[in-house]
Amino acid sequence: MSRASLTKFAWLSIAAAIVTITLKTGAWWITGSVGLLSDAAESVVNLVAAVAALIALRVAARPADDDHHFGHAKAEYFSAALEGVMIFIAAAVILVTAVTRFIDPQPIEQVGVGLTISIIASVVNGLVAIVLLRAGRQHNSITLRADGKHLMTDVITSAGVVIGVLLVVLTGWDRLDPVVAFAVGVNIVVTGAKLITESVHGLMDRTLSDDENRRIAAIIARYSTDEVDFHALQTRQSGHQQFATCHVLVPGAWSVTRGHDLVEEVEAAVAEEFPTLHLTTHLEPREDPRAYEGITAEVPMLPAEPDASDDG
Repeated sequence: MSRASLTKFAWLSIAAAIVTITLKTGAWWITGSVGLLSDAAESVVNLVAAVAALIALRVAARPADDDHHFGHAKAEYFSAALEGVMIFIAAAVILVTAVTRFIDPQPIEQVGVGLTISIIASVVNGLVAIVLLRAGRQHNSITLRADGKHLMTDVITSAGVVIGVLLVVLTGWDRLDPVVAFAVGVNIVVTGAKLITESVHGLMDRTLSDDENRRIAAIIARYSTDEVDFHALQTRQSGHQQFATCHVLVPGAWSVTRGHDLVEEVEAAVAEEFPTLHLTTHLEPREDPRAYEGITAEVPMLPAEPDASDDG
């Protein structure tokens, strides 16, 4: 599936947001529950975030050009960051409303109808969240993962709101409704903080995961010999793309062709297991002291795996 085709998931998220906004606003209007109002407010954020995701996915799908030699994949991080900020805004509205209603509690009306509508909206969000999370993992899209996590958080908070409203009915304590709404607001703040943190890490060129780094180092280590060595392996994540650089140390007496053949083989082996990773190698004579200078943080290189054919 091409990156451009991922926009269909954003359209699905937009449609789900419109449906849930309509349903949850209706549930709040019928019951007067501030908890259900907080639920409806988060769905408005979902809509704004889904539109931002659509724009980000379209930009991220653009190929490299004269002004962006490495493509536009980082556009997805801006979408996730915007979604995190929007979540904070929604949480602020919810928290203020909850405090106001706690000071001046009001009874909830027509609970059965309101909760039924809210549950239907949650089912819609839950199904769409599962689709987005799967697509995000499959296509390594932070935008889809962020949108899916947000919708799943919405489902969880909706469940809390429903339970809270039921408890209000059972206990007769009207202040329990704003208490639940306040808890929903706090939960939303946590989700927003996680999204913004992930976006910042992406924009700061954070290295790949420890597992991915180990796997890349292990592939490269297969080509280590008495004559060939590797160091200065560095990696970074850029949206759905991955980049890595590595220094290849060979005898200075080697021909350019022989060294080039080696790095081509190494790059092909890495690309076979990491199709979205762009590995850039730098060939150096191992006898030259300059080959070992200026190395900063790097992925620890692993020793080459023993050849099974050498076993006695």
